[in-house]
Amino acid sequence: MNGMLTRRPHEFQILKCRIVGVQAIVARSGRHFARHTHDQFGIGVIHDGAQKSASGRGPVEAGPGDVITVNPGEVHDGAPVGDAARFWQMLYFDPGVIASAVADIRQGKEEDVEFSHPVISNPPLAGTVRRLFSAMTSSETGADLDSQELLLALLTDVIDKPHKPGSVAREVHAARERIDDDPAAPVSLADLASLADMSQFQLLRAFRRATGLTPHAYLVQRRIQLARRMIATGTGLAEAALASGFADQSHMTRIFTSSYGFSPRRFARVVL
Repeated sequence: MNGMLTRRPHEFQILKCRIVGVQAIVARSGRHFARHTHDQFGIGVIHDGAQKSASGRGPVEAGPGDVITVNPGEVHDGAPVGDAARFWQMLYFDPGVIASAVADIRQGKEEDVEFSHPVISNPPLAGTVRRLFSAMTSSETGADLDSQELLLALLTDVIDKPHKPGSVAREVHAARERIDDDPAAPVSLADLASLADMSQFQLLRAFRRATGLTPHAYLVQRRIQLARRMIATGTGLAEAALASGFADQSHMTRIFTSSYGFSPRRFARVVL
């Protein structure tokens, strides 16, 4: 190769969906994504290649035809298996969309739910996910009805009550709540430790054990999620960066791109 590095492919396409609160992603990438979280539910299918990733239930691998899922707040990453890029499609749902559908399935009974498995090898289920993706991104008349029917059918097979080991430990709840309430506000490890009534070292270990992230990494993820929501409602990039607690727009852009695979500017062009 004459000393030259081969550049791994990295292509992300963001598609508009028929239902408010749903986003569609088509991706082909050989990149490794650092640990991060989303504030949405995600479900999709690997079409080609394979990947390994962390999840709320331990390390997993997914290959062609596998359904992949992620829950809001679930810490995950992603890397290709081998040298080849992987190609996947993903739908991301705001929690309210899922809550409304689940309430319908359970005849008005409100319950917290989560996707029960990060990887599912089930060809019929994968077919349902593909059809839902097509319906959600279709411009054809009648696709709204098809989308709603497919979403209900899909959720019936994949939702479950929350997995208890993934819940936040009681002793770090106050520290996490402090970050969640105002991610943009400055906070120190000493402040968080005081809220949890433990030493800084104890909090650091307990917080990571409970959430999968250090307090600082968790804060950064909550800030980037806040910035994403602000951008989606029309806030300018520089203003969103400062309002969500980043030093400047370039800092926000680096974190945003490493987490989601596309820049905030590109995201804004699609959602606005």
